[in-house]
Amino acid sequence: MSAYNVQDVANWMLSKGSMSPKKLQKMIYYAYAWVLTLLNDSDDELNNKLFEDKIEAWVHGPVVHSIYEKYSKYGYESIPKFEDKDVVSFSDDIEDILNQVWEVYSKYSADELESLTHQESPWKNARSGLTPLQRSNVQISDKDIYDCYIQRVS
Repeated sequence: MSAYNVQDVANWMLSKGSMSPKKLQKMIYYAYAWVLTLLNDSDDELNNKLFEDKIEAWVHGPVVHSIYEKYSKYGYESIPKFEDKDVVSFSDDIEDILNQVWEVYSKYSADELESLTHQESPWKNARSGLTPLQRSNVQISDKDIYDCYIQRVS
């Protein structure tokens, strides 16, 4: 069960720096993936989630629809940096993971992050049978996310 919502995570990311909507989506995806992987013991019970919104396998990578709706008006432009004072306080465990995700992934461009997600099994499995440019709102499976990233921890 999650105590946070996806907008809390978006605000946290945007408090660290401005970025395009596409980069924000990928940063949110990696935060979700690593919380799911590091705070659960097996893929049988994936109850510890960063947020409840589903992540869909869109053409350009993982997307949370509500975040797309809110920030799509920016197109390829950067969303302005968010004021720290409006950011929710996360638990120490979550804050630690978010900081690690920021350290590892924020140095990449939106296109580099898209390329990374396209090489990983969760997005590829969700898009199985679709052409590269075919629109889809198929959800990326939590089990696929966990199974993919746990291999990097072990």
